[in-house]
Amino acid sequence: MKTKCSILLIMLLCAAPLWATAAETAPADGPKGQPAPLAAAQPVRIGYVDINRIAGESALGKSSQAQAKERQGKFQARIETKRKQLDKQKAALEAKFATLTPPQREAKAKEFQKKVEEFQKFVMDAEKELQNIQEGLSKALFEAIEQAAAEYGKANGLALVVVKRELLYLASGVDSRDVTEGILALLNEKVKK
Repeated sequence: MKTKCSILLIMLLCAAPLWATAAETAPADGPKGQPAPLAAAQPVRIGYVDINRIAGESALGKSSQAQAKERQGKFQARIETKRKQLDKQKAALEAKFATLTPPQREAKAKEFQKKVEEFQKFVMDAEKELQNIQEGLSKALFEAIEQAAAEYGKANGLALVVVKRELLYLASGVDSRDVTEGILALLNEKVKK
């Protein structure tokens, strides 16, 4: 949805100068019945950013990645510890299994199955929590990039700043430039404060 809105906005901004000049010149005829020449339209200035590069190279992006990796490492360590405990219990149960009566075997098997299910639930909960953490960090990073892009765009007279991968076509009346470096510098400057 956001991509469609961005593309529509770009198309409207590109076409706006053409509508304005066409409306101004359409009814006016020159002195000898010749149509008046079209006035040179101001080009629409837009910037585009490589959001993956900003996420990977900015101080905030690196910090977010480090936090996510740290949390993932902690979860992995806890999961591995629980897995080793489960493996030890399984080995101990298999060693005793031959000496148990059928009702005891069934009870031990159910008990072990319950532990396996608890472990699986723990893993799923850990993955879900890690995903929520990563989404929160990504959202905070994107909001910071958005804010820096708005500030940069206003300061440099840009009508629009879009993500580079969403830029499919540019008309000839559009002045586009890669503003990744400027936004990256602005974002890093804000993080230092």
